[in-house]
Amino acid sequence: MPEKLFKYHHDFILESGWKLPGFELAYHTYGRLNADQSNIIWIYHALTANSDAADWWAGLVGPGKLFDPACHFIVCANMLGSCYGSTGPLSINPETGKPFYDDFPLLTTRDMARAFDLLRRHLQIEKIHVGIGGSMGGQHLLEWAILAPEIFENIIPIATNSKMSAWAIALNATQRMAIEADPTWRERSPHAGQNGLRAARAIGMLSYRNYQMFQTKQQEKDDHIDGFHAESYQRYQGEKFVRRFNAHSYRMLSKAMDSHNVARDRGNIDAALQQIKANVLAIGITSDILFPTSEQKFIAAATANGAYREIDSDYGHDGFLIEYERLRRVIEEHFFQPQNKYAVGCTGV
Repeated sequence: MPEKLFKYHHDFILESGWKLPGFELAYHTYGRLNADQSNIIWIYHALTANSDAADWWAGLVGPGKLFDPACHFIVCANMLGSCYGSTGPLSINPETGKPFYDDFPLLTTRDMARAFDLLRRHLQIEKIHVGIGGSMGGQHLLEWAILAPEIFENIIPIATNSKMSAWAIALNATQRMAIEADPTWRERSPHAGQNGLRAARAIGMLSYRNYQMFQTKQQEKDDHIDGFHAESYQRYQGEKFVRRFNAHSYRMLSKAMDSHNVARDRGNIDAALQQIKANVLAIGITSDILFPTSEQKFIAAATANGAYREIDSDYGHDGFLIEYERLRRVIEEHFFQPQNKYAVGCTGV
């Protein structure tokens, strides 16, 4: 499906107090809206993905999959600050006529959720049957379900949290330090900081996977003193990432992720999560060291209609992008229980 573009032509005031003089969100839709708007699935992408969910989540989105355009109307929007079509650091600042680059204002996950809600209004959507997202996408989902609790019937936050941990912030900060150490970082260019970005991605990979996965996939079979598989893998991941992403967006989005805290200006986390009216299925991944399962268990326990399920996977945090069949099974087993009327598959709309 072709990418679409939502243009918001008014000042958009951010939590930081700064404003964007309007913005654009790239988004994809799949399938058709039914008469009573009961078949809407809204998917939230993670830190470096885009709005084409049928591409990066092909195991769950597509014909015959859990979210099937034949019976669902599926929406996925690219977050503010990204380099995949939405307004971000590479966009032209209308006040200067030049790209923002590092002058782009600080965003929060709450700002991003508010932008998504403006797109929802533009699409004249009144109810979302299922909201689902992993990692940073799950953060957006929680923020939006608190901002507009009447909108959502069911939400599925995966491998995410209600407040960014000190551990996760430290990992993000270390990646930003790698970008900022690149001598080209302060150049006002879309190519600034590329070597730093390579290193940042390699650092990130350590938290997206785990000890066991590296032992399984990158262990040496021969005794030698250089040229190790693990190093080649890290360099490959950095090089591949530089070809598709931008250091300005990566640095800014990681700071937005660090800002995530549903309790901000709402008293405390429990009070904030209690505002969610949707049925909540929080899903954890056993080997996730970035967003450990304790964080998803907390979301399930703190929400009024919360439940927790777990995926046993060796893939760590990246399991939510890889374990299609296990995710589908967990979601179907929960929502297709005889006593549960909130089915999410084709038979449930």
